Amino acid sequence: MKIICIIPARFSSTRLPGKPLADVAGKPLIVRVYEQAIKASVPTDFIVAVDDVRIFKAVEAAGGKAVMTRQDHLTGTDRLAEAAAHYPDADVIINIQGDEPLIDPELIDRLGNLFITNENLDMATVMTPMLEEEKNEPGNVKVVTDQKGYAIYFSRALIPYPRNDTAVPVYKHIGIYAYKRAFLLKYAQMAPTPLEKTESLEQLRAIENGYKIKVITSDKRFIGVDTPEDLIKVNEYYRTKEGRK
Repeated sequence: MKIICIIPARFSSTRLPGKPLADVAGKPLIVRVYEQAIKASVPTDFIVAVDDVRIFKAVEAAGGKAVMTRQDHLTGTDRLAEAAAHYPDADVIINIQGDEPLIDPELIDRLGNLFITNENLDMATVMTPMLEEEKNEPGNVKVVTDQKGYAIYFSRALIPYPRNDTAVPVYKHIGIYAYKRAFLLKYAQMAPTPLEKTESLEQLRAIENGYKIKVITSDKRFIGVDTPEDLIKVNEYYRTKEGRK
């Protein structure tokens, strides 16, 4: 089974324009993401799917591999699917967000190994226990699963709602996915669904169309870069890690 990792990266960002090229301790953000991802051992190839020649050049200058994709994609899944079409020999695509420079390589390997041990999977993702202060933030997506570890629902609202204190934990969805390549190409062609449009969460499209999403649990926490404040936090992390002043 051939497993590859694709990292979609688009230049425009509402809250942080030119985000993939933002400086993170002396390197572009997208390069930091790539360097972290390639520490994983299960994928056999790592590709950054870009929409701007400046990102392409930054990745190649760092020794990475990039592929150009269209600028008019509405979603990251569309960009991922276009890039995946270039690799017909791949069986599984692991999708890492281009703004996760601290992604855990072990988590990438865990997702890949899921498909090695269960070839019937179409899609998988990750959740982590949610901190109390995160629960009422719509930007922190929640997920509930069934007893076999498959997603029942994703929401920006608090789920499950604690009407009764049963000590059921709330889980935060971590936006790293793995797909069977054939499913990904089909999934990208599906029309947006009502719940997806209501919550603005693409993964609901799969559930609404009757597909299962396996969800694994991790206790790892990452600093994604969505805002200038996040960028400051990530730079502080690298300064501490690398002994910078």
